[in-house]
Amino acid sequence: MADSETPAGPGRAARTDGGFDEALLAALFTQSAVGLVVLDPRLGLVRANSLVEGVGTGEHAGRPFTEVFRLDDPDGFEQLMKRVLAGEGPVRDHLVRGRLSRIPGDRQFLTSLYRLHGPGGPDAPALGLVVAVVDVTERERGRAREAALTAVREAVGGSLDVTTTCRAFADALAPGFADLAVVEVVDDVLRGAEPPVGPMPPGTPLRRAASGRCDSVRAAVESGAQGRAPGTTRHLPARTPYALAAADLRARLVPLGPDTPWPGTDQDGARAVAETGAHCLIVVPLTLRGAVLGLVSLYRCGAAEPFDEDDVSLAVAAATRASLAIDNARRYEREHVIASTVQRRLLPQAERQQAAVDTAHVLLAGRDSGCWFDTIALSGARTALVVGGVAGEGLQSAIAMGQLRTVIQALAGLDLEPEEVLARLKDTADRLAEERASLPPADGLHGEPLSAGCVYGVYDPFTRTCTVARAGHPAPLIVGPDGRAVPLDVPEGPGLFSTDSALFAPATVTLETGSLLAFRTAELLSGDRAAERVTRALARPGRSLQQLGDDIVYALPDDTRAAGAALLLARTGTVSDHLVATWDLADEPTAPATARVLVRDRLQGWGLDEDTVDATELIVSELVTNAVRYGTPPLRLRLLLDSTLTCEVHDGSTAAPHLRHARTVDEDGRGLFIVSRLASHWGARHGPGGKVLWTEQELPDGPPDPVG
Repeated sequence: MADSETPAGPGRAARTDGGFDEALLAALFTQSAVGLVVLDPRLGLVRANSLVEGVGTGEHAGRPFTEVFRLDDPDGFEQLMKRVLAGEGPVRDHLVRGRLSRIPGDRQFLTSLYRLHGPGGPDAPALGLVVAVVDVTERERGRAREAALTAVREAVGGSLDVTTTCRAFADALAPGFADLAVVEVVDDVLRGAEPPVGPMPPGTPLRRAASGRCDSVRAAVESGAQGRAPGTTRHLPARTPYALAAADLRARLVPLGPDTPWPGTDQDGARAVAETGAHCLIVVPLTLRGAVLGLVSLYRCGAAEPFDEDDVSLAVAAATRASLAIDNARRYEREHVIASTVQRRLLPQAERQQAAVDTAHVLLAGRDSGCWFDTIALSGARTALVVGGVAGEGLQSAIAMGQLRTVIQALAGLDLEPEEVLARLKDTADRLAEERASLPPADGLHGEPLSAGCVYGVYDPFTRTCTVARAGHPAPLIVGPDGRAVPLDVPEGPGLFSTDSALFAPATVTLETGSLLAFRTAELLSGDRAAERVTRALARPGRSLQQLGDDIVYALPDDTRAAGAALLLARTGTVSDHLVATWDLADEPTAPATARVLVRDRLQGWGLDEDTVDATELIVSELVTNAVRYGTPPLRLRLLLDSTLTCEVHDGSTAAPHLRHARTVDEDGRGLFIVSRLASHWGARHGPGGKVLWTEQELPDGPPDPVG
């Protein structure tokens, strides 16, 4: 059989003639689904098929490939072609960016490079290159849009702060989707107010909440366009795309150029467009259920390709997602503002002057709206220092805090010991927890646990002791006048809403005059060596309490400020000797008369008016008579002049007196009734050595300057 008739078999190629090669080449260049470009060894264009749109062989013959496609990185791609030409192997699916003369805008091409071997095979000099070119511009645009939308979904909605949400939204869109993204929010929305129902009323202030930008326009935006800096507000100029979008709540695709008519009515916007080189704008209103939250403006600048209608659709979808997240953050901000307002109204509105104790407080506003502090004046020039906190955020935490604070103020007025105050406070907390547990299952509070802690201390300036008890709360820190920490080991009692029924145990420490006590919420102990940090800040002589409180705040970790915290500082002192008078009385019927003489002499020496002297004589006479008749020795009388006049009668009996309303024919039972009418406040407190009956009288002209 002749060679020309030998059939092709397995492993044997069929013989062809030149007509087959020409037909194969023609099919590749006319029917291939991939664009083909043939280059000579000098990388000049020899031939291109019709699928390489905009590249004609006759027009570009002999020109370098990088010039024909006007690549962004011509040098890098040329080095790649030379390596393939040198026989280093083909390159497949290499993405490049360029432009074609007949098609506007940037294009993206997926290229594969193959060496054309000479007659001698791979070792022979190359005849040129074949570059397979696929225009993937639309595909990459679709991927970029999907990536931008995915970035918005992942970044937006993770925060309950409006500004943080807007910043995440802007950063998700720029620089990946837009060269510049500006998010403006209705000013009231940033403070949690209800957004206006569309169309947006004219004159509504918009605050620039966030902006994202690419590097090419960053310097222009930061150095210019000062009227649109972050945090500034503006009113939308009439007859601009921004105002129109806010009016009809529809997105707009706006070309920008020298003949654009509307920038004349928006000087700041026109300057920003000129400085950034923006040539295309998308304006999308941020809306939710017909209400307008703000606007997002997206710009493309410089050589970037213009937006198209598909980009508008993406911007609308992204804005819808952002609007929902911004509204959620707004609702949280509104509740936070309400809770913070309630908390402020329930806390002391001014520093209270206390006998022998200087106090100052720091309240850090934050998520925690349940922390509180208090200073309560007690009988005998003593002062109760209280700091507590209800865990959680929002209005319900603030309400629970107000309930506990009211109860503890009432309990403090009963002159109970700190551990007794906390025990009764926990009883109240248990009842509040039971009430919450009994709510209907549909109620949002049903099943939501309550958690709270409190520390309660009483400072007595006469004994210079501070007695402290705590319920699931950090113990106070104490620093002596010399700057050294004073140890105070207070057993931790159960939290106020816990099911633990353990007893509260107090601790008492004797303090030097000028010692510092720091009662604070647990947030101030965040971070490593927190107690040491606070103690070191307190050990700074010569600084006021407010300055010391500021020093502690300056040293806090950043996240403490976000959570919120309360700090109560107290500097201990004593009562001046010339403001106190103390007498030991004999346990005999003449004691009331003796007490009247002593009291009149002292009050006249202090310069008090005659009406106060007469009333005090009668009060002391009744209290001493009651102690002689029903009490046991020893008897002691003490007067204390401060903002009020305090009278105290001590006896060794633990029996508590009771106020009675005597009938007409009764011969006794009127003593405490008379006392209650003459004094502003009165009460009894018990101690290890008996009890003290005390009264307080308001001074008509304020405390005089005592003499002697």
